[in-house]
Amino acid sequence: MRQLGKLCATSLGIFLLCALPASAQKISSPQQQQTLTRQQVQEQLAPANVVYLGETHDRPEDHLAQLEIIQSLHRLNSKIAIALEMFQRPYQSALDDYLAGNIAETELIERSDYKRRWGFPWEYYAPILRFAKENKLPLLALNTPSEVTRQVSRAGLSSLTPEQRQHIPPFSEIRTDSAEYRQMALESFQMHQRAGYGSAADSERFFQALVLWDETMAEKIAQFVAANPDYQVVVLAGQAHILCGYGIPSRVARRMDSANFLQRLILLNPSPELSCRTDKPVADFLWFSS
Repeated sequence: MRQLGKLCATSLGIFLLCALPASAQKISSPQQQQTLTRQQVQEQLAPANVVYLGETHDRPEDHLAQLEIIQSLHRLNSKIAIALEMFQRPYQSALDDYLAGNIAETELIERSDYKRRWGFPWEYYAPILRFAKENKLPLLALNTPSEVTRQVSRAGLSSLTPEQRQHIPPFSEIRTDSAEYRQMALESFQMHQRAGYGSAADSERFFQALVLWDETMAEKIAQFVAANPDYQVVVLAGQAHILCGYGIPSRVARRMDSANFLQRLILLNPSPELSCRTDKPVADFLWFSS
């Protein structure tokens, strides 16, 4: 099996994923139905306003690929911003202080409540954050606060207090009218119902929470792009949030409302079973680490 990485101790006592040479990949285009070279993919990514890198959170090779893609895009355009599902919006100031050199990684982990609110190994993401810091690339905290998502899952959007609504879009911008996305989301919920958990009301609240998650992340991305049109935004998020473009991408596009606005979707090491239930491709590119 190919070595994915090794852990290196730092002077701070944190174990981080050491950099490895560029790995071999197989990159395919579902729409073009062909295998592409890295150079061909890079040329198609370069003009995009937003590039999505859909990950499986606990898979180290996905994060190595993310760093590699970010580095290649940065060589073409120094104005790259990295948008992160892993950090919740109230903790943007912690990312800003880390980039400014005011706090170290240990304090960033503590101030962002990373271990409790995300919890996947820090060493998966640390090399990406360190690259951003070294190259002065903005980092965007995208996610909905956990307390808000849990409240919606339990009692629906209407149960949120004015204080809870501070870090999410207005209710008028939280759209649940995509039939295809609803079908995909609710199919993933059905396993709980088959096991004896959940009801129809629970499934609707589950869908509301998922849409809220997507809309919150999309709002932050669209706001940054509108304010910084010369930047390319690279989004790190779970595959479910970008699959078929239904989650975050469609909601960013709705907010930008421009024929010239271009997004590209990459799924990293996706399962062959993934589909859109329609003729729509699951992504622009499928990136497989060998």
